[in-house]
Amino acid sequence: MALKGLDIFKLTPKTNCKECGNPTCMAFSMKVAQGAIPIEKCPYLTEDVLAQVSDATAPPMKTIKVGTGENEHNLGGETVLQRHEKTFVNKNIYAVTVSNAEGAKNEEVFASVEAIDYSRISERMYIEAVFAKYDEKGSKELYLELVKKAADTKRLVIIDCKDTGVAKAALELIKDTKPVLNGANAENYAEMSALAKEYDVVLGVAGNGIEELHDTIEKIEADGNKNLLIDLGTKSIKDAFANAVLIRRGAILGQDRSFGYPSIADVGGLAKGNRVLETALASLFTMKYGSIVVMENMSYSQALPLYGLRQNIFTDPQKPMKVEPGIYRLNGADENSVCMTTVDFALTYFIVSGEIERSGVPCNLLISDAGGYSVLTAWAAGKLSASSLAKFFEENDIEGQIKNRTLVIPGKVAVLKGEIQEKLPGWDIVVGSNEAVQIVKFLQDYK
Repeated sequence: MALKGLDIFKLTPKTNCKECGNPTCMAFSMKVAQGAIPIEKCPYLTEDVLAQVSDATAPPMKTIKVGTGENEHNLGGETVLQRHEKTFVNKNIYAVTVSNAEGAKNEEVFASVEAIDYSRISERMYIEAVFAKYDEKGSKELYLELVKKAADTKRLVIIDCKDTGVAKAALELIKDTKPVLNGANAENYAEMSALAKEYDVVLGVAGNGIEELHDTIEKIEADGNKNLLIDLGTKSIKDAFANAVLIRRGAILGQDRSFGYPSIADVGGLAKGNRVLETALASLFTMKYGSIVVMENMSYSQALPLYGLRQNIFTDPQKPMKVEPGIYRLNGADENSVCMTTVDFALTYFIVSGEIERSGVPCNLLISDAGGYSVLTAWAAGKLSASSLAKFFEENDIEGQIKNRTLVIPGKVAVLKGEIQEKLPGWDIVVGSNEAVQIVKFLQDYK
């Protein structure tokens, strides 16, 4: 149970604290209880008290680090059930599956790991992990080869193996990459936990039912291992989804620390080869509440909507998504192509750029810093004005990069035409369409 403000106050010293300016530290204690100030900022707490309070005020879901270097990811750390309550903290990651089972299409999977890697709104979209699944009927040597090849992709490797001997051999091969060891259950948890602690890696825990899962986690925690992930299982879609929801609610609403860990959702195992179902399940567990979403494989047709969904969910709702200001050359545009301008709000950019691409007309789309607002909101707030556009042109040397002197502005801010003309002498300012859907006809007629 988390400490309340007055509980923290009882543990803090009664002295004039320079952090809060309150002689009784009451203000500081209340801010710590609200999560506004980390408890470590108090210079007067002893180490014992600091450890007690830090544990009590920690997020109900522990933040777990997996991987290393550029491939390190933070999972968990969530404090709310719904994004709109506050915000989600650490985005989930996507994994694809390789296996030593007969008929596994491992080469296709490794090819997709290399192929799916692009940028959207200044964020890299790529397959972050490889899920190496061990089949006891398959070759141990082949499995170890796959684990090594998975590590060579420079992605996080998840060793999915319940055989402690094979798991140890796999860990020894790639221990420097800090893989995840997934395979602990009610029968082997002691050996698996010892192995995870020996190699200092995160341990994935599964159970035959929510009660067994909870009991197994408690036993592992009693052994001193709290560096865990929870495997939601592949028994059925119903059970996996119920586990995801119950575990998250138990951690955040019930303050059950044994359920306060990120989860693994193997949607490839749940879908059993149905790619359409697999995509639907991946979107489901992206929202509720898979920290690592494991797919059989991934294609561009799956990646584009999934990464877009994830980016929307794991963006602070109080901070609009923005694209970088600059020149976006569409349909093979060059320095002689006509220019259009709009705001940096990501949704506006993607709608407008999509319609320009659909028109087939080469166009230089100029994106200025408008605070992440839509066109009319930016205009009303003074973020989209003749002065802001003139400043953008000067800072980005637009006239030095583009010879064409036609600038199309959004129809909804036609009132700015005269002011922009004064600020940009030598440019022909044209009022464009009011709606994005009209851009195709406008450009084709203008051309």
